[in-house]
Amino acid sequence: MHDPHHDPVDGDIVAPPPKIPVPEHVAEAIRTLIRWTGDDPDREGLLDTPQRVARAWKEYCAGYGEDPSHHLSRVFEEVGGYDEIVLLKDIPFQSHCEHHMAPITGKASIAYLPRNHVVGISKLARVLHAFARRLQVQERLTAEVADCIWNHLHPQGVAVVIEAQHGCMTGRGVRTPGVGMVTSRMMGVFREDERSRAEVLKLMGY
Repeated sequence: MHDPHHDPVDGDIVAPPPKIPVPEHVAEAIRTLIRWTGDDPDREGLLDTPQRVARAWKEYCAGYGEDPSHHLSRVFEEVGGYDEIVLLKDIPFQSHCEHHMAPITGKASIAYLPRNHVVGISKLARVLHAFARRLQVQERLTAEVADCIWNHLHPQGVAVVIEAQHGCMTGRGVRTPGVGMVTSRMMGVFREDERSRAEVLKLMGY
């Protein structure tokens, strides 16, 4: 039977990460919310819920403690003369709406046209997740990802397209599931040149 805390490399037992302490005023705020919704925070099934919820939100919003541009600090100039579009397509992500703190779940496609260097492809996803793990609106998330790549890689062009569903619309209010919101930001040649924009959107599947 596989032990998730057993390191197969050196045989040592790896302890689970310590749980972060939850300040009492944070736990009490969650208990207050539970009472307000009509339940009893002192019943057995809810006794540990305030701590679980607090730690979950610390994880959901981990992006506040992260500098997204750090992921773009290491670049590679030896690319064999490659000067075409670099695209990371359909990156899944989850964020939370700043208006209702409801989930935003979707996918993003991020492309750039290098000028004289590239970045490790996984770093584009890391930039997305660093911004997504904050309270967000989709329009700002789209702009922040594009601006970060533009300002730190200095490419010829950047294109970001995000498609997502919003829990504040599917689970409350108009309660309309299956509706996706699409936002985009084009910079440099992808904004100025119609053919370049059409090419990158076709590669993304739009």
